[in-house]
Amino acid sequence: MILPQSSFVSLLLMLLGLVCWGSWANTFKMGGKWRFEMYYFDFAFGMMLAGAVAAFTFGSLGFDGFLFMDDVMQTGKRNIGFACLAGITFNLGNMLLLGGISIAGMAAAIPMGFGVAVFSAIGLGYYLQPSGNRVFLFGGCAVAVAAAVFFAMASRRHQAMLLEEKAKAGLLKTSKPTVSPKAVVVSLVGGLLVGISFPMLDFSRTYGPTMGSYAAVFMFALGLFFSTVVFNLFFMNLPIQGSPVEVRDYFLKGSVKTHLLGFLGGVIWLLGLLAVTVAAGAEPENRAPAAALATIPHGSAVLAFLFGVLLWKEFENADFRAKNLLALGLLLFLAGLGLVAVGVVAA
Repeated sequence: MILPQSSFVSLLLMLLGLVCWGSWANTFKMGGKWRFEMYYFDFAFGMMLAGAVAAFTFGSLGFDGFLFMDDVMQTGKRNIGFACLAGITFNLGNMLLLGGISIAGMAAAIPMGFGVAVFSAIGLGYYLQPSGNRVFLFGGCAVAVAAAVFFAMASRRHQAMLLEEKAKAGLLKTSKPTVSPKAVVVSLVGGLLVGISFPMLDFSRTYGPTMGSYAAVFMFALGLFFSTVVFNLFFMNLPIQGSPVEVRDYFLKGSVKTHLLGFLGGVIWLLGLLAVTVAAGAEPENRAPAAALATIPHGSAVLAFLFGVLLWKEFENADFRAKNLLALGLLLFLAGLGLVAVGVVAA
């Protein structure tokens, strides 16, 4: 398999992962009114295909003579199970996050979810493999969760303002609409599940008969791919937003553009996962700094926030208070990541 041969290359891979994870949701936004349930079928297929291509190319090349299939054969069933379970857990969490994006947008839903994801990822990671200074680690987690609260407050205030405008225009049946907590709840729960999935994937690579990065990513994609049908049928019949949809809508209402966007979104996300996992799986002397490995992936939420605010103008008409809450949430999130970085390197 091909692995980074220097810490600088590992760091570049981590940054590539940040860009991929911070930008993939743009493909969903570009689909317009295309429902996330329909989008997700193509997303899962893109992830699975990209994972397979990576496994049988980069995962089977290199100078060590160790092929992807060798890796799968020599590892333990528990390792494979953890990697697949990580994919299943992430899948449910990511679907919930997409539901949150459908209601509140990228600028609120993703940072909201990742504020909680920092807590679940660091907490479970510390439980599985204790290391670092837990005071700084869990202090950073607490600050990140506080950031999620501020993002939630900003989202609810902005949604309330939009509903008031619709009520004044006579577009609603009531003159005093209330903001549903659905966007906040699904984003927070989704972030919690997404955060849990990453330590599980790391554990599959490091426990007992260790598994290589490419094999772990492939098994992750496999778990996601086969669980998509089960989860997606649930959300299609009990949707987070809107009315139920039928499987036939995927074939009858989707265009070439929407299907390609979903496929591209899956490829981009898998590329990000592969970059981060390969960087983490490099030889110790060739890895990026531990603080970068722990914080850069979560930094993708900042990039998603910027896309939501600057590209999609999701808070363009928000009032002064909502914008201040967003700014405070962003500052707290960055501060939380800073504390986590200190906690990773502190004895």
